[in-house]
Amino acid sequence: MLPERLKGIDAFVAAADSGSFTAAASRLKITNSAVGKAVARLEQRLGTRLFARTTRSLSLTDAGVAYYRTCAKILADLEDAEAILTAERLEPAGRLRIDVPVSYGRLHVLPHLLRFANEHPRLRPQISFSDHFVDLIAEEIDIVVRIGGPAVWQPSLGHRLLGFERVIFCASPEYLKRHGPVLSVADLKQRDCIVYKKAGGTATSWMFKETENDPGVRHVVDGRIAVGSGDAEVAAVAAGCGVAQLPTWLARHELESGTIVEILPEASTVGLPISVMWQRSKQELPKVSMVLEVLFRTLTTDSDQSRER
Repeated sequence: MLPERLKGIDAFVAAADSGSFTAAASRLKITNSAVGKAVARLEQRLGTRLFARTTRSLSLTDAGVAYYRTCAKILADLEDAEAILTAERLEPAGRLRIDVPVSYGRLHVLPHLLRFANEHPRLRPQISFSDHFVDLIAEEIDIVVRIGGPAVWQPSLGHRLLGFERVIFCASPEYLKRHGPVLSVADLKQRDCIVYKKAGGTATSWMFKETENDPGVRHVVDGRIAVGSGDAEVAAVAAGCGVAQLPTWLARHELESGTIVEILPEASTVGLPISVMWQRSKQELPKVSMVLEVLFRTLTTDSDQSRER
């Protein structure tokens, strides 16, 4: 009975992924007719329409969307099982879901993932960008890179601390020329501050240190300009709009080019931890273990505080 239930699923998922029977046939290396018949038999057996068809488009019905989620997971699980049990242990293959922070992911993670994907054409990475908490198990994500993290880790998750951000105050040379140098932390409060504000309206706090040995205290700053993107913060500083507290990884290019400069270096501080997390149940899969090795090697910071649990 089980083989009968599995018939047509690969054709259905391929058609849903590609948006056409023609593309699905090419991917599965069968004829258009074979794909159409497989889907038709599947719909007849289920007693419902999975696709809404027109002469120009192919889209999933509500029932099709629900069925697709289950079928895609079944096929992905089968790919994982086969990868473990066959001789493909040295070759990453199949779908791999990775979630990374928006700005950090674009600047520092994505280039390494794309290079790895080019080297391993059988891998099918799905890379999403978000700054909020994600549940790897519930959302079926294999690997997550995060800035910040929970105090207690779930036993089902592996994780490695790569290091910590270095956070600095900075401004553009133009702004400092127009308004004069910033001589103290107290002077910052009299300047045009650029802050990061989340969608809900909460501004990110700044860490203030009076001296190099001062551990610092966090305060929410009432900025003149509030933006909802780290990239926008850097752009506002570079445009001479004011001063900001930024992690060096975010402003590295602008700092190297001199577009913005560090101010009050004695007030620089350690920021949030940068970590990689993954599902322990999948860490033996080549596609997971090899990508993890890439991330460990390329994202480890200079703080030399990385460790695995």
